[in-house]
Amino acid sequence: MESYKKEFIEFMVESDVLKFGEFTLKSGRKSPFFMNAGAYVTGAQLRRLGEYYAKAIHDIYGLDFDVLFGPAYKGIPLSVATTMALSELYGKDVRYCSNRKEVKDHGDTGILLGSKLKSGDRVVIIEDVTTSGKSIEETFPIIKAQADVEVMGLMVSLNRMEVGKGGEKSALDEIQGLYGFRVASIVTMEEVVEHLYNKPYKGKIVIDDTLKASIDAYYEQYGAK
Repeated sequence: MESYKKEFIEFMVESDVLKFGEFTLKSGRKSPFFMNAGAYVTGAQLRRLGEYYAKAIHDIYGLDFDVLFGPAYKGIPLSVATTMALSELYGKDVRYCSNRKEVKDHGDTGILLGSKLKSGDRVVIIEDVTTSGKSIEETFPIIKAQADVEVMGLMVSLNRMEVGKGGEKSALDEIQGLYGFRVASIVTMEEVVEHLYNKPYKGKIVIDDTLKASIDAYYEQYGAK
């Protein structure tokens, strides 16, 4: 596993973004882990987060694209932080773009925030985590309605690796099959467990045998095939 992935896993735990315990998800599932990207709140955290996204995007998609699109609302700071990191780490200047929840009819009018989309643009979408694919269902038509662009892929921070709406494939695999672009994550939940299981982090074990058993049981029930 790449060193930046190990650092990112520890960063999620350190930032209280990735938590372990008992959580009821929006889907109604009882999960032994929960991720809340809204817990990244400081400048230092957002700077580091942008760097991890930039490294993963560089590894998966390269740098031959024009626009980083972050769906409202959580995708807005992600797209801004990551475009800055791409510039600082790789000298690559890409534009950021997001959608508004409501069309603005005065001043800077329209549905988009940041850069406009132009025909021929190559676009990478950036999100925190995707469990159902609902936000892409809403976002993809907005992007395609603006101009004749090529959506190269979707990058999320964590692949939960559980079944999507279809009941067999993961939500990320469903999105890839439905829209035809590549879907990737900085890390997968499998990599999180591999890195943290029975290994001390800041003097304590984050994933012990009991928690590992709960995670395994969860994937027995909800894991993607």
